[in-house]
Amino acid sequence: MTDQPTADSTRMITALVRLRQSLQDAELPLEIPGVDAQRTARQEMVDQLEDYVIPRLMTIDAPLLTVVGGSTGAGKSTLVNSLVGHRVTEPGVLRPTTRSPVLVHHPDDAEWFGQDRLLPDLERVTHATTDPAALQLVPSLSMPAGLAILDAPDIDSVEERNRTLAAQLLAAADLWLFVTSAARYADQVPWDFLRQAAERSAAVAIVLDRTPAEAVQTVATHLARMLASRGLKDSPLFTVHEGPVSDDGLLPAESVSDIRGWLESLADDTEARTAVVKQTLDGAIRTLARRTHGVADAAAEQASAVRRLREDSDKAYDAAITAITTASADGTLLRGEVLARWQEFVGTGELLKSLENRVGWLRDRVVNAVKGKPQQAERVTVAVESGLETLIMEHAEAAAERAEASWQSLASGQALLAAAGQDLGRASRGLRRQAERAVRDWQNDVLEMVRSEGADKRTTARFLAYGVNGLSVALMVVVFSATAGITGAEVGIAGGSAVLGQKLLEAVFGDQAVRSLAERSRRALEVRVTALLEAERRRYTDLLDGLGITADTPEQLRAASRRVDDLRFAAVQPRAEGHS
Repeated sequence: MTDQPTADSTRMITALVRLRQSLQDAELPLEIPGVDAQRTARQEMVDQLEDYVIPRLMTIDAPLLTVVGGSTGAGKSTLVNSLVGHRVTEPGVLRPTTRSPVLVHHPDDAEWFGQDRLLPDLERVTHATTDPAALQLVPSLSMPAGLAILDAPDIDSVEERNRTLAAQLLAAADLWLFVTSAARYADQVPWDFLRQAAERSAAVAIVLDRTPAEAVQTVATHLARMLASRGLKDSPLFTVHEGPVSDDGLLPAESVSDIRGWLESLADDTEARTAVVKQTLDGAIRTLARRTHGVADAAAEQASAVRRLREDSDKAYDAAITAITTASADGTLLRGEVLARWQEFVGTGELLKSLENRVGWLRDRVVNAVKGKPQQAERVTVAVESGLETLIMEHAEAAAERAEASWQSLASGQALLAAAGQDLGRASRGLRRQAERAVRDWQNDVLEMVRSEGADKRTTARFLAYGVNGLSVALMVVVFSATAGITGAEVGIAGGSAVLGQKLLEAVFGDQAVRSLAERSRRALEVRVTALLEAERRRYTDLLDGLGITADTPEQLRAASRRVDDLRFAAVQPRAEGHS
């Protein structure tokens, strides 16, 4: 036998393998309107490439595989047994019949149907079984060499796995032998399959089975018109009269002689057999290349949906980070408990009143007026910690609510949220504890900055008067008023407090050093707040990252499809020139 692909077919095989890989990589995990149809199409295409197209192209001289398919009760198994001449497959008495598909071949052709060839996912067995994942191989001397017949499950079975397997087997056929009956020939399901056959130029023959003699002319004429109107006018149409079945389950030999003779003529004529194979194979390849663009469009929609969902979550958490950063610098925190504790530390009354009336106070007068004690500095620290934690939690909760609401507005987002395993509309359970730690760590950052900046001033009276803790809380107050956003009635009190903190620090470190300390402290707080909110954001973005959707997948699919088409056209061109 000949089993060596040509250079052209080798290039095509390589292109088809790449197409298969691109399709396998193009997962469509997001729930988008219409995605189910494209998921089904993608899986059908991968299956056909693996089950038929690639193996067939590698073994172009293999026997012609005729798959017998049709509706429930059409008599497929009886027809197969009658064509072979003895019982090789059991007709189903009960519906649905669940058994493995049966492939009948000449003993000399056995090597063509090993596990590494056609339908590689089906386990090869030599006995009848109810396992639909197995392919029963039946060698028979009554089968002509070069021809194999496969009895498939009902295409309209009530069992989904039977329907799926029937479709898979038909997609792996060189020739479809469609069996219908006078009672079922107009059913929709068979015509859906026949439409697919016409679209991919598959070789098809129709058997009108179990037809009463008086109805043959009427039904056959109508069926022929239906075939012609659906692009199948060249498909052979055979009729099998309703008649007696022998004890062995066989129809009279003359009832199937026309069908058997036609199949044997194909088996005997290498050129005719090859023409059928190439017609079906080329149609399958052309259709695969065309259908790939639909999957590419679906993959592009997936990538677009991921971008939209990511933008929505980013928008929510970016806004939260901005809001916290703004509120921690515009004086918002210099209210309530923080302001009260700070006023206790610096002293109220005379100091603030004088500050308001005499902006040009001397720095030393400010310093000498401060009454702060270590325990009062600690109260400010605690108030700052509480205020910052509350600020962070409020905006984290708001961000979670906004992100969830935007995701819930899309079917894709709804499905992801439902599968998340946690309530993403709220801040994570551990955030409060993490916020507490982050704020304390920031306060330690500030403490360390002050300690480091005052390394050569630790023995001065001013430094000793307030200590590292006192100067640290003053620096926090300065950070909280960095943008001077306090308005209205609070200008006098909170604004004055902030100015007082600034003057106190300047008395110890000088103007330039205070500006540097305040900026570094502000950035340190922003870094820690951002890290907290980024962790919250990742609850959403990790769901997207885990989908494996990449922006270049659509173009990879289209490029793989174009490569297959280019090779098809290149193969057709020499033939066209030869006929010109």
